[in-house]
Amino acid sequence: MNFSSKLDSNQVFTTIGEAADRLGVECYVVGGYVRDLILDRQGKDIDFVCVGSGIALAQEVAKSLGGKRVTIFKNFGTARIDWEGFELEFVGARKESYREDSRKPLVEDGTLEDDQNRRDFTINAMAIGLNAENWGTLMDPFDGRTDIKKKIIRTPLAPEITFSDDPLRMMRAIRFAAQLNFDIEAITFEAISKNASRLKIVSMERIIDELNKIIRTSTPSYGFKLLFHSGLLKEFFPEMVELHGVENIDNKGHKDNFYHTLQVLDNTAKTSDDLWLRWAAILHDIAKPATKRFDKVHGWTFHGHEDKGARMVPKIFRRLKLPLDERMDFVQKLVRLHLRPIALAKEIVTDAAVRRLLFEAGEDTEALMLLCRADITSKNDEKVSRYLRNFDLVEERMVAVEEKDKVRSFQPPIKGDEIIELFNIPPGRVVGEIKEQIKDAILDGEIENDREQAYALMLKIAQKKGLTQIDK
Repeated sequence: MNFSSKLDSNQVFTTIGEAADRLGVECYVVGGYVRDLILDRQGKDIDFVCVGSGIALAQEVAKSLGGKRVTIFKNFGTARIDWEGFELEFVGARKESYREDSRKPLVEDGTLEDDQNRRDFTINAMAIGLNAENWGTLMDPFDGRTDIKKKIIRTPLAPEITFSDDPLRMMRAIRFAAQLNFDIEAITFEAISKNASRLKIVSMERIIDELNKIIRTSTPSYGFKLLFHSGLLKEFFPEMVELHGVENIDNKGHKDNFYHTLQVLDNTAKTSDDLWLRWAAILHDIAKPATKRFDKVHGWTFHGHEDKGARMVPKIFRRLKLPLDERMDFVQKLVRLHLRPIALAKEIVTDAAVRRLLFEAGEDTEALMLLCRADITSKNDEKVSRYLRNFDLVEERMVAVEEKDKVRSFQPPIKGDEIIELFNIPPGRVVGEIKEQIKDAILDGEIENDREQAYALMLKIAQKKGLTQIDK
C-alpha cells in the first residue's frame, strides 16, 4: 500500500524526505501517526526514524524550515522540532535489550527492522518511507494494518517477553484498547495477566499517566474492566478492587459497588470531560467496604462512607502520585458531599438545607450536582426518572435560594478583627464561636445575610458570654 498522496498534502514530509536524501540516510514516519493515518484520525505528534543520527537529521530539517529551533535530548539520542502546531520527533533506529530488574533498555544502533521489532504493538510498528526511492511505501512486517481492520491489540513479538521487558506496555495495551475501542488478542491478554506483578518495577507516575488517559476515554469502564480482569488494578489500586463483590446474609444482598462505580464513572463521562470530576466518581464510594455493616432490620448499610471516603482521598492521592493541591481538595469535597443532594431529593426541601449545601459546595455546586445525577443507577428506569425529576426540583430551589441569599459567595458580615476590637479580647476560640453562631443563624434562616441583623445578634451572643463592649 502507498500513502504518497497523503504525504504530499503536508509539506513537512517532503522537507524531511529531501533532508534525509541529502544526508544519505533512510528515513521513515513511524508509530502512532501511521496508525492514525490508517484510522483517518488527526495526529499532531509525528515520530521519524532514520538509519543514522536522528539529531543530525533534525538539524538538517530545521535549516530547510527556515532555521527552526531544535530541542536535543542527547542522553536519548532524540531531537524535537515544533512546527506549525506539529511536534516532530527524530530518533535513530535502535535495537534494545532488557534486564529483569528494570524497564530501561540497553540501546544500540540498529536497522528499521530492529526498530520495528522493539515496538509495543503491531498497530504501532508500521512505517512509511520518506526517501525518494520508497516515498509513501508502507512497511508493515507484523500486519498491523489487518489488526486495525480487526480492531485488535497484539504485540509484534512474543507477548510474555514484550511485557516482562517493559511492563508499562501492559497499561498501554489497555489504554489503546480503551481509546480505540479495540479488543486485546487472547494470547496477549493472557500474557498481561501472567506478568501483572511485573508492574512493580514501573514508577507510579508512569502508571497514573496511562490510567488518566484511560479515565479520559469516552467509556472509561471498559479500560477499568480490563485492568480488573487482568489483575493489573490490584497491583496499584487495591482500594478499588475491594469494592468488587456481593455479600448475602438472610437472602439480603447489596449492589456490587465496583460495577456501580464504573456505571457512575461512565455516566459522568457523558456529561463532563473534567478529569477530576471523573476521579470524584471513581472515589465517591471508596469507603463502602470499610463501613459495610449488616443488621436484621435495615439490611446492609454503609453509614458514614462519605466522610470516611473523604478522609481516604489524600492518602490515595499521595500514594498514586496524584496532585496534592486544589484538584485533590475538589475531589475530597465532592466525595464528602455526594450524598447531600440525594438526601434533599428524598424529602421536603427546606431553604435552610439548601443554604447549607450551597455554602459547603460553593463554586463546585454544579460539579456536585453532575456527580449526584451520575450516581443514580438502577435497572428500574422509573426509579431513575423519579430521582432525576426530584433533582430538577432541588436545583430549582437552589437557584431561587442563591438568587435571594447569595450563599455561594458568602462573606461573614462581621469580621473577626471587629469582634476582637469591640470587646477587647484576644484572637481565639471565643471569636470563632461568635462568628460560627452568626454564620449558622444566616444559613438556618434565623436572620438575613445583613450587617445590622448580624451586629445585633453578635451583641446578644457576647452578652451571654459575659463580654463587655468597649466604649470608643
